[in-house]
Amino acid sequence: MIRLSVLDTSPIVEGSTPRQALQNTVDLAVLADELGYYRYWVPEHHSMRGVASTSPAVLVGHLANATRRLRVGSGGVQLPNHAPIVVAEQFGTLTALHPGRIDLGLGRAPGGSQAAVENVRPAAQRNSKSFRQQLAELSMWLNPIDEAPVKAIPVLGGNIPQVWLLGSSATSAELAAELGMRYAFAHHLNPSTAAEAARVYREHFRPSDDVRAPTLLVSASVIAADSDSHAEWLAGSTRLKVLSRLRGNRIRLPSPEDAAAYPYTDDDRLEIAVRSRSVVVGGPETVAAGLSELLEATGAEELMVTTPVYEHADRRCSYELIASLVDRL
Repeated sequence: MIRLSVLDTSPIVEGSTPRQALQNTVDLAVLADELGYYRYWVPEHHSMRGVASTSPAVLVGHLANATRRLRVGSGGVQLPNHAPIVVAEQFGTLTALHPGRIDLGLGRAPGGSQAAVENVRPAAQRNSKSFRQQLAELSMWLNPIDEAPVKAIPVLGGNIPQVWLLGSSATSAELAAELGMRYAFAHHLNPSTAAEAARVYREHFRPSDDVRAPTLLVSASVIAADSDSHAEWLAGSTRLKVLSRLRGNRIRLPSPEDAAAYPYTDDDRLEIAVRSRSVVVGGPETVAAGLSELLEATGAEELMVTTPVYEHADRRCSYELIASLVDRL
């Protein structure tokens, strides 16, 4: 059976606050735990006015305390922004406190604008080593030899999180394969290369001590509702947000009412049609068909869902509907 999981950015919608966004994340994680979702990931984004998830290690610890069974992790920690030993210490601590439930998803994207990330960690430090070298250094801290004079103490005794490499290209897929890592592909960011990345990952995979066979999950943007028409109405929010970004105006996720009232031009509607192809939108039948097509194209063993809608109650309903479809995927 396909595993279902959640990717949650803790969205700060128009008229909301970071506090409310984070409270919604906790509420959704509890619901996902009850519904049988397998894992719940939160990202690292900096100085993005519509995203409250900036500190995965902090949020992961809180979510692990609030849930009982769910695996909780980062989707992901942007490794160039951090000293690898600190990442090992943070996630080793989380694993010691919540054995068998912590994931460490790793990315290389900056996680924000150049100005924002420069304040997180200066470019000279972020780029002093290649991403491959940073991954190797992190692996050394997570798997220390007995003679090592310096160790990430919390990992000792086997407190090692489950490590994933995140990406949205065939290049990242090949790196994950060569290193024998679990791989999470961001279909919601780059849908056109999902099938190719999955193929590259499987064809080039080399077993490692930690991962003996290719292990792939695919994240997708999904808006499910009781009917196609209602789902399309809800999707208006994210479509207007994407359009506004393309037009140079970054906004928080607007309400569907505001999205419906926007004076779209013909060019706007064409742009939306092109940009909306990556989002699975519809009632149960439409969503089941769209997700089945994605899983067939990639051969993924796990589907990670992110749902960009304005009202938290609608987001809860979307995840409930998707969970009810798992036997049909």
